[in-house]
Amino acid sequence: MGISGIGTAGYPLTGYTARKMKRSVEPGTVGFMETVEEKAAQGRAANQDEKAFEMVGPNAPQEVKDAWMDAAKEVNANGMGIRGNGMMSHISQMMVQRLNKQLKGETENFDILGSTVESAIQATKQALYDLEHPVVYTPRSIEVQQARIKEGEFYRAFLERLEQL
Repeated sequence: MGISGIGTAGYPLTGYTARKMKRSVEPGTVGFMETVEEKAAQGRAANQDEKAFEMVGPNAPQEVKDAWMDAAKEVNANGMGIRGNGMMSHISQMMVQRLNKQLKGETENFDILGSTVESAIQATKQALYDLEHPVVYTPRSIEVQQARIKEGEFYRAFLERLEQL
């Protein structure tokens, strides 16, 4: 006998049924809804990678954009530190470059990557150098440290693709 959703042993019925449902699913199977959510998350991440690229390379050639998107897909991160949900994981080095331009009074041109493959290589090398050689030590949370590692992986993958062009 249960009263107000409490079973005979004093456990909420929803917890019991949830545990029972978990055990009844075969190991290794993925449900339809999980697959749909995974595909939707991949689409959102690709959209955020494209938005991140537009923030730093609106005048860059298509081959630079393709290299950016390939690197972002491979590493599961982009050079702006923007996650698939649109939130920033941390302030990336390309964001710092963008902010430095703004501080110098450039309000119209936030183009970091430039209009050539060579200018994109230079900007990415500078971002990677700045990431690996910080001017000031700042204590960071574990999450930010992990995001910075991913940022470095992205820059290396992006540079590799750019240098092959």
